Order: sequence, then structure tokens, then C-alpha cells
Amino acid sequence: MELGKEYFGTLWKYVANQDITDIDYNGREVWITNIYNERYKVNQQYVDENITTAFVEQFTQRIANVVSRQFNKRNPELEAETSELRVTILHESVARSGRSISIRKTPPVIRLTAQKALQERFCSKEILSLLINCVESHMNLTFCGMPGIGKTECVKFFSQFIPADERVITIEDTLEIRYARTNPGKDCIEIKVSEDTFGYADAIKSSLRLNPKWIMLSEARSKEVKYLLESWSTGVRGMTTLHTDDVRNVPDRILNMLESRADADRMENDIFQALDVGVLVRKRNDEDGIARRYIDQVCFYLREKGENRIEMVVFDGVCVLKQLPDSILRLFQRAGFEDPFCSELLESRLLSTGIFM
Repeated sequence: MELGKEYFGTLWKYVANQDITDIDYNGREVWITNIYNERYKVNQQYVDENITTAFVEQFTQRIANVVSRQFNKRNPELEAETSELRVTILHESVARSGRSISIRKTPPVIRLTAQKALQERFCSKEILSLLINCVESHMNLTFCGMPGIGKTECVKFFSQFIPADERVITIEDTLEIRYARTNPGKDCIEIKVSEDTFGYADAIKSSLRLNPKWIMLSEARSKEVKYLLESWSTGVRGMTTLHTDDVRNVPDRILNMLESRADADRMENDIFQALDVGVLVRKRNDEDGIARRYIDQVCFYLREKGENRIEMVVFDGVCVLKQLPDSILRLFQRAGFEDPFCSELLESRLLSTGIFM
């Protein structure tokens, strides 16, 4: 499904602007988020004829017609998706400030680059090298942080280091990873789930019959995480994202997603065996007043000698542990990395994989 310029009216100028990632209307004002991590309210004098009730009603009706869905008090949420946009509208019966519109861009591009990561102090060279080496050593990675912080962008960037002949299966309700488009020539199956017909649990179970090397879940948010961990425990590798503000909270967050206490008691050890790496992305205001995203924490999850533990490697954006546990070092050494932090060959490796600085 595609939505043309005529659908968006006065909002089209923001949809067409490549620097804008999100357009939000809260019933009164338009708020914009851009690729520079800035969020600001649009001065109404720059919105053609403001956002009138008539326009909002017309826009909603067009979207409802396209997706063949009713939109009223009984059906207060309306969603539509194009190849590069996700549109969500909430009815005024539940959005008490007025009918609300959110438009998120999901283009098949990778905004995070190695050069940008280093220039904008997203992370240091040694942290970047460590995480790339984690992918190439076939570890499971979970990217954490608050909504909109850039977790999926991390998945898109680091998944570039998966070899072309290793089959990747992505599972999403809204297509955002776009692995097939951003990694042309690589073996990939993209599965779009639907709550009504083919859910996350169904997709994960089916994926295991499709000879995957990697299973990537756009976001772990409910009981489907149980099936994801079970798939990882079979030797399939993967990446996912999760909402939390500390990598040390990840095991508890997963336990809270499970359906029953019995599941939680049984799964705790499995979590530490299946997870390998936790990465937390935060936002901070630098001395120049610019808001920047950065990798705040990196940890390894371990289950050794019947005990579960978390080893913090990066804290507050700084490496705090250089001597990694023997079990983690063995994973790196098996993949040919004697020094997991070594950044001397980073640029040449990026060039050799077609990922330019």
C-alpha cells in the first residue's frame, strides 16, 4: 500500500523532508523529531491553515478507506503501513486531548554508520570493535533503551556484519529492520506478523523449520520472548530490542513477560544461557547543548558452575573491564579474535565488507 501526497495535505512538507523521522499531532499542535535527535513544536503560522478539524477528519477517513477499517468509539485505533511510513491515529474518545496522529518514517536505510558513530561520540573505537566482534563471533545481542532512542538502528547497523550466506529471518509487526533492502544479495526471509492471524509465537516456531542461522525480533515485549529464547538455545543466533533503562534489568524484564510464575522459575537459567550481550543506548546533552545518543552500557550474561551473573564491560560510556571472563574469551577466540577490543583493523574490515567509514 502506498499513500500519495494528496493524502497528507498540510503535513506533506514534513513527510517529504528527509531530515524528519516522526510527525506527531496531539490534537492541538504538531511536533517534529529529526535525525539530529531534536524534537520541537512547529510554529502554527508555518502550518498551512493550521491543522483544522476538517483536515483531521478527512485524513482519517482516507486512511480508514485504504485499510478497509472502521474508526469510531468502538474501534478507536487506526493503523496503516506503507513501504516507508507507519501511520497511527487515536480516536478522541480515548485520546482526550483530541484526535491524535503519529507518522513514523521507516525507510530502508541505515542512518548509523561507523564514521558517524565515532564522530558523534556514539561510542569509542574499542567499543565499536567489541560489538562488531560479538556479531562475527555469533553472539546473541539485546539492544535496550527507552522508546525512540535508536535501538532498531543499532540492529540495522550491526546486522550488516552477518555473513551473506547465513540465513537471517526477521520477525516484525511493522517492517523497520528492512534487512533484505539494506543488505542486498544476502539470504533473508522477512516475516510480518499479525495479531489476528499469524502471531509472534507462530512466526518464531515456523522460522525454525526454515533453516535459519539468525532470528531477529524487532522488539521483545510479551510472551513470545519465551519462544525466541528457546530458538536461541538451539544454536540459532539473533538480535532483538527491549525497553529498559539498565542492561542489568533485562533478565527480570524477560521474566515479567512470561505468562506464568512456573514459566518464570523454569526460564531464569535459560535466559542467562541464551543471552550473550546487552547494550544500552541513552541520550545526553553535551556541553554544546546538543542532544546526542550514545552507548551507555555493555554487559555479558553468563551462566557458569550453576550460577548466573552479569559482567559489566562498559558503564557510562566508558570501558570498565578489559579482562573478559574465560568463557566469553573462548567464544571470541573460536572466531579468530584474540583481542576482542582491538580497533587497529577496524577501517580495513569495514571496507572489506562494503561498510564504509
